[in-house]
Amino acid sequence: MTLLELITLLRKHLKLVVTLPVVCAIVMALASVIVMRDSYTATGDMYVLAGTADSTGSALSSELSASQMLSNDVATLLTSSRVEDDAARQAGLEDLDDFDIEVSSETTTRLISLSVTGSDPVECANVANALMSSVSAVAQEVMSVESVNVVDEAEVPTAPSGPNRMLYIAVALMAGLFAAVAIVVLLDILDTRIRGEHDVEELLGVPVIGRIPVMKGGM
Repeated sequence: MTLLELITLLRKHLKLVVTLPVVCAIVMALASVIVMRDSYTATGDMYVLAGTADSTGSALSSELSASQMLSNDVATLLTSSRVEDDAARQAGLEDLDDFDIEVSSETTTRLISLSVTGSDPVECANVANALMSSVSAVAQEVMSVESVNVVDEAEVPTAPSGPNRMLYIAVALMAGLFAAVAIVVLLDILDTRIRGEHDVEELLGVPVIGRIPVMKGGM
């Protein structure tokens, strides 16, 4: 099937090609509003301090290097059971299973970024701040860390961070379009009726040399 034939076929079934994607997009829009709940993300930043720096350049460089190495350990500690259980108690929750916790720490910095995502914006902020408070105490106890200082406390998010409803609707629209094209092509393949001289020539392999017109209302 050539591109021109496909375009002609789609124009013939234009109603289906237009209706199916629109219906899919509407269904996804309704589902995203009714089924999908808004999620909120609270973020905070921490600074890892390995030891007290003095005025000498070598000591400052050594402290910076040690802190960078410990930052990854502290980031891993943030998602440990001990820290999470302690943070849940501080936030007045049984556990943190309803929250998505993400921690990022690069080797070139002593800063650790924490994000907590959930359905309640106030609880997300409380959990993030509780995690930062808990990890500071645990890190000082079990690691050679002088302190984990909170740079930016988590604030209550004012707008949802997800779901991306427009993305879901766009995907549903494209899926409906592809489905409509597939249905149209499949219907054309399954349709074996002879609709003109071109079909006869293709089927029999011989040219059409004449046509008998259909006459209505007599001979």
